[in-house]
Amino acid sequence: MNEVTQLTSPREKFFRRDRRSVPSAREFTYQALADWGLAQAVRSDDVLLCVSELATNALVHGVPPGRGFQLYLRYEGDVLRVEVHDSGPGTPRIADDADEGGRGLLLVAALSDKWGVGEWDPGKSVWCELVCPGGGLAEGTTKS
Repeated sequence: MNEVTQLTSPREKFFRRDRRSVPSAREFTYQALADWGLAQAVRSDDVLLCVSELATNALVHGVPPGRGFQLYLRYEGDVLRVEVHDSGPGTPRIADDADEGGRGLLLVAALSDKWGVGEWDPGKSVWCELVCPGGGLAEGTTKS
């Protein structure tokens, strides 16, 4: 595998059901963005906020006690895909009433270009995609 392939290869990490997992997921994502040359990109803050919201939703609504969630990040072409997999039941949705909750998914829907929910065994996968042009090698890295 050459250096370019390694830098743009998908990233994944498991996070336990713990309040510190959301900031850890953001840090993990920031490092991937830095490696992909996107840390200073226009949409990097949007990506980090989407990760925070999806991770928080997984912890609050989707992760049973003793479990956790899996975060997948993939950057292909100019599209960054964020997926959060948890083992809880149900289908996340944007709430009809702001007092009901569901504002996190409303933010994800507003900030991302696409989002959705897929089946996962067990549980579900909630994902979003953001077009993030301008990625490439991390600063100071050269192609082989």
